[in-house]
Amino acid sequence: MRQRPARMERLPEQYFMALLARVAAAAAAEGEPLVDLGRGNPEVGPPQHVIEALQRAAARPDVHGYAPFAGLPELKEAIAARYREVYGVEVDPAREVAIVPGSKTALMEFAIVAVERGETILLPDPGYADYPSAVALAGARRVSFTDFESAQGAALYLNFPSNPTAECAPEGIFEEAVRWAERSGTWVLHDFAYGDLVFDARTPQSFLAVDGARDVGVELFSMSKSYGMAGWRLGFVLGHAELVSRIEELQDHVFAGIFRPVQEAGIAALTGPQESVEERRATYERRRDRVLAELRGIDAQSEGTFFVWFRLPDGLTAETLLLEHRLAIAPGEGFGERGRGFARISLAVTDELLELGLERLRRAVHG
Repeated sequence: MRQRPARMERLPEQYFMALLARVAAAAAAEGEPLVDLGRGNPEVGPPQHVIEALQRAAARPDVHGYAPFAGLPELKEAIAARYREVYGVEVDPAREVAIVPGSKTALMEFAIVAVERGETILLPDPGYADYPSAVALAGARRVSFTDFESAQGAALYLNFPSNPTAECAPEGIFEEAVRWAERSGTWVLHDFAYGDLVFDARTPQSFLAVDGARDVGVELFSMSKSYGMAGWRLGFVLGHAELVSRIEELQDHVFAGIFRPVQEAGIAALTGPQESVEERRATYERRRDRVLAELRGIDAQSEGTFFVWFRLPDGLTAETLLLEHRLAIAPGEGFGERGRGFARISLAVTDELLELGLERLRRAVHG
């Protein structure tokens, strides 16, 4: 058998697959049922009118062939309208919007179309565990981002609200990123997957709302988090027209469009009643409050997303919680070296499961 190509060997261990495997092995062992607070998987699906739009579209005989490769213009117009009405950003749906099969795909595509082999991509540390995969697929070099004064690279990934640290964008960081990118000729990608899930009366902050942002980069929007459509695989790249065009060109070569009924359901989600978005956000804020109350006295934070990021007390590890207390959380070191000693709790579970998990965490911390 021929050896695996070097591009496969460059790929890091897939953190979430490894985490799921450890949790599954622990769950199979004898003992009380395991409580999984490690996964960031929305526990509530989209509103009923979105499901019905998918059903109606899928029942038509004319939708089962290839969809338009670049996606439905109406869907591009729908996300452009959301950006205008919710985030105060005007985008040209014909030139500044690409439809993608989930924003995770776009993380990989951006690296491939924006960076040459051997160039440097700057990543947040701790940061989303799949960012390093994009660097590997592009044959680029990974460097942890620390500050704009010392940063040098061909591209920078930003993510606010952040997975895993649940931090919202610090004041002025987008403006600073744009000025730095203008000086250095660097591309910026802002991962806005959790953009609508912000707490404590904050408002969603789009990178593209900053003057000059669309001249230096793009923003990713996901239907997974705002609308509970994680399994539907639908997202967008918005911003710099040339980068959008490159991503669409790449997609022309690797797949043949997104199932049209999924796109029509996306239009229904974006243009229909929006109460479910606020209900979802409020639910996660309420659960965030419950977790922070339980973690009082421990270094913990959550300004948005559906996660809480906290420092593990001395002597306690995620592995100990898994094996001895049958509680799964996401170990911080999986998100970068600076995450070592921390862990991420998911709020995307039922209230009952969250309470059971907090009870086990309380026993582990206090005995």
